[in-house]
Amino acid sequence: MDPRELNGRERQVLGIIIQAYVVTAAPVGSRYIAKNYNLGLSDATIRNVMADLEDEGYISQPHTSAGRIPTDKGYRYYVDLIMTFQCLNEREKKSIEANIGQISIDRKGTSSDVLLSAVKVLGTISRQLSVVLSPTLSNAMFEKLDMVLLSSTRMMVILSIQSLFVKTIVMELDLEVSRQTVNEVVDVLNQRLSGLTLAEIRRSINQRLSGCDCDSALKNLIVRSAGTLFDESPVFERLFISGAEYIVDQPEFKQPEKVRELITMIEDKFSMAKLVENIGPSRMDISITIGKENCERHAEDLTIVSTPYYVGNMVGKLGILGPKRMDYEHAVRVLNYMADSLSATLSGVN
Repeated sequence: MDPRELNGRERQVLGIIIQAYVVTAAPVGSRYIAKNYNLGLSDATIRNVMADLEDEGYISQPHTSAGRIPTDKGYRYYVDLIMTFQCLNEREKKSIEANIGQISIDRKGTSSDVLLSAVKVLGTISRQLSVVLSPTLSNAMFEKLDMVLLSSTRMMVILSIQSLFVKTIVMELDLEVSRQTVNEVVDVLNQRLSGLTLAEIRRSINQRLSGCDCDSALKNLIVRSAGTLFDESPVFERLFISGAEYIVDQPEFKQPEKVRELITMIEDKFSMAKLVENIGPSRMDISITIGKENCERHAEDLTIVSTPYYVGNMVGKLGILGPKRMDYEHAVRVLNYMADSLSATLSGVN
């Protein structure tokens, strides 16, 4: 059931409690609000408003005689109905552009270089745990393939995919092949498969290579291996993480057991990737999941803010993970700008 529409005073007080708690990490009392915010309301009136907000589950009192802190429900109301979106300041924009854009100036960087740079910048500017998921590749355009013989029975296959993306796989051979045979098969593969998506290649490689004038044993091996060669990388291999040092500095993670839970979650790359990948878009392409809305038990004390970025038909994800007491407006500003910058860099847009 949707929360009832709070009145103006309630919205104002709830917004102040959340904004103050983000900064101080301390419960917020009515006297603090009356003294620091010119609301034109008495201390007693503010107390009454806070009591109503507490009765409806938007704030809670952690200790007797203490002020109030936001609940998951309070944060959710704030994110959906109070928070406003603004742009990054010029200093933050320049920091992002300098760090990501530098890699693509001479186009010598790979997608991994760009994404690693992006996640480090995201962690530094957001001061939170940051993750970047490389795009899923099924809809990506295959550009070319090369094969390098490592020995008479081992071969490295290098796939160049749309934009800066490269996929490398080492194959064990059950046959001996010459460099000339490899070159012939590579030429045929590039002639017949270039410009197709990886999904199209997986579906039709057998037909597209039928009747070709090249070594049938190596060609058949490639056809049999198409499900691996032209498939998605496992989700945990697509994950880039940075900024753990910022999140462990937060007051919420001072207890050793909280730090252990956090480290356990970070080390489980599969679960970390799924946390971000499975979140769908909501407001302005930004998704925010708070506390128990997250699917992993270890993330129940966290907020995850994520957004997609786009490279042609491919879609990747950017995410910020931090305590529920995070600066939501800033997180959204950083992610929106970073997504646009990352999309442009990986798409080769100057």
